[in-house]
Amino acid sequence: MKILGIETSCDETAVCLLEASGDVTNATFAILGNALYSQVAIHKEYGGVFPAVAKREHAKNLVPLLGRALEDARLLVPFPTEMSVIEKTAGFLSELDNKKVELQTLLAREIGLFDELWKFLRQYQKPPIDMIAVTNGPGLEPALWVGVNFSKALAIAWNLPTYPINHLEGHVLSPLIEAHQLQKIAFPALSLIISGGHTELVLIKDWLDYEVIGQTKDDAVGEAFDKVARMLDLPYPGGPEISKLVDQYNKQNDELTQKNIKEKYAVNFPRPMIDSPDLDFSFSGLKTAVLYFIKGQNAPLSPELKAAIAREFQDAVIEVLVSKTQKALENYEIKNLILGGGVIANSAIRAAFEKMILASPHIHLIIPPISISTDNALMIAVAGYFNFLLGRKSRGDFTAIGHLSL
Repeated sequence: MKILGIETSCDETAVCLLEASGDVTNATFAILGNALYSQVAIHKEYGGVFPAVAKREHAKNLVPLLGRALEDARLLVPFPTEMSVIEKTAGFLSELDNKKVELQTLLAREIGLFDELWKFLRQYQKPPIDMIAVTNGPGLEPALWVGVNFSKALAIAWNLPTYPINHLEGHVLSPLIEAHQLQKIAFPALSLIISGGHTELVLIKDWLDYEVIGQTKDDAVGEAFDKVARMLDLPYPGGPEISKLVDQYNKQNDELTQKNIKEKYAVNFPRPMIDSPDLDFSFSGLKTAVLYFIKGQNAPLSPELKAAIAREFQDAVIEVLVSKTQKALENYEIKNLILGGGVIANSAIRAAFEKMILASPHIHLIIPPISISTDNALMIAVAGYFNFLLGRKSRGDFTAIGHLSL
């Protein structure tokens, strides 16, 4: 089965062609084409993702990315020019003409998207795709709507079934793919999703059967990284910049030197909710503690102090994440821990969980490669295949939902 995955939940525009086969116990996958455009450079000047700009960029890039993914998959085939073959394709083009008004209406709010898609549809033959999977939430609603409407337009033009996919489900499932095969896992399993918009502990009872057992009460962990980075005058996106600064600090100073620096400036931040009996998180208070500490200096931060602040903030985040996850593993007798979301690209976070597992060898830790940790269409296509396998029906009446839950 060939699946077209589409992802536009935030500031990455992504299209993927995935070939999948087998059932949920022995599924195999082959990436035929994978195209992604990151808007990070555009949003840097705003210090964060600007929804109207994200929406515009998605509309501008979806058709070119679709073409690139199909070309990589060798499925981008122009209509022939020979008269004898043109007659055979005339039926499809005639049917397409009958759908023009419907497609125009559907894409009316996505500036320029209909014109580009219409040109594409009349230039290239329908590819041998079996279904479409598209993110319909959670995320930025203006951005989500572009992908949702684009997928609906393709489904109408090419007569394909479409599956709306929860973005978080993609983060849960995609780490399970290793060397093009599905890893063996035992249920219940646990997924920790940490990204710019989410911090959640998800109990996986069975395939596509989830329960959120812990979540942030305020800021997501990635959001906290970005806000603290802004306080330290680091560029957007802040998470990688803090990680880079801390890595440099660790290389330049041994643990004793760092301890002395920390004591010299009295850099100590709270570990919010680390001792609470529940599995929820809170990072707003930690962010505020950093803000008050910086304001209390009454002078520009030295490079040494800035790095010490970044290290202490990151340490606080990691201790909370590991503590809450450890508690969940024990409470639910978990054997498989799955990490997902863009923040797991942070090397210190990855190392902390790997260290935790060394002390708990009965737990299998699954961390995806960094290349599929951030938002991508591959994870949406994978989730689409699981939805198909487990009998969920394709739909054409779905909407974009910014605050969609698992």
